[in-house]
Amino acid sequence: MVFLEALLSLILILICAELFTNGVEVFGEKLSLSQAVVGSILAAIGTALPETIVPLVAILFYKGEAGDQIGIGAILGAPFMLVTAGLFLVATGVLISYLRGNRTLEIKIEPHTFQRDFIFFIISYSIAIFIPLLFTNNKFLHFLLAFILVINYLIYLFLTFRSDSIAVEAYKDLYLEKFLKKLRITISNTGVIFIALIQCICAVIVMIKSAHIFVESLEALSKFFGISPILFSLIVAPIATELPEKFNSLIWTLRGRDVLALGNMTGAMVFQSTFPVSIGLIFTPWNLEGLALVSAFIAIGLSLFYLLCIFLLRKLSPFILLLSGLAYFVYIYFVITLK
Repeated sequence: MVFLEALLSLILILICAELFTNGVEVFGEKLSLSQAVVGSILAAIGTALPETIVPLVAILFYKGEAGDQIGIGAILGAPFMLVTAGLFLVATGVLISYLRGNRTLEIKIEPHTFQRDFIFFIISYSIAIFIPLLFTNNKFLHFLLAFILVINYLIYLFLTFRSDSIAVEAYKDLYLEKFLKKLRITISNTGVIFIALIQCICAVIVMIKSAHIFVESLEALSKFFGISPILFSLIVAPIATELPEKFNSLIWTLRGRDVLALGNMTGAMVFQSTFPVSIGLIFTPWNLEGLALVSAFIAIGLSLFYLLCIFLLRKLSPFILLLSGLAYFVYIYFVITLK
């Protein structure tokens, strides 16, 4: 029964990811928003809500050591999955599209957009990981760091809205609009904006509910497989809750919308290194160790490497991003063998 619930929630997430991608594209196009704003902010925050809800539910409603471990694992697992499996999926999408003859191997990026995203992620995540390691069991410091991280994200929002970027063009008409047209309901341009927002909100609500169902079965599954809750949630929870970003980015990459695809990932990385981490700092002991800590080091290390590539080369190759896949599978191997 638990496995069936997990499977159904994944299917719902995939369907809602397509609905959300379609809705946010149309919404951005109608409001003349840039790809940086749509990808790094609207899509990133919207699809990041499930993995934000997972640790919040685990920490606040599944109290005790297991709840804290599941929450911390989900918090650390989100950035790790985005930097490893997420960017690997972007590279895979580029390669698949290239083999189908639909594009070149070059990933189209806006260097300033992704430099900003990686810099904010590295700063925020490093603050949350390294400072508590140096000053242990200091709750006042945890509150202070949480406040700094929230301010850091607000600064990121301000800079992203002010930055220059290509305008969004929707790939398809709004699904909900097409359905209403079949019912012979005429919708104005303003109405389309409202309908697009409704479609996005409904898609996110279903994804959040799916994440809640997943949390309820997480502790039982961890006991079934004999893996500690923190390691199980570090791997399995983000696979489910990060699927919106991954699937959205795969769709955008196959359509040649690389700025949206990567922005969805890197924008979510910045969000995940601020608000969810702040929840962990405030409501848990935030004692990081073992493979959970290693996952954070991997995420920061890969981000530093990609930032350096953008600074020096002004581009990212899909073959370079394959390194993320290698790091992910090596890490999973050690989690399984050292459980």
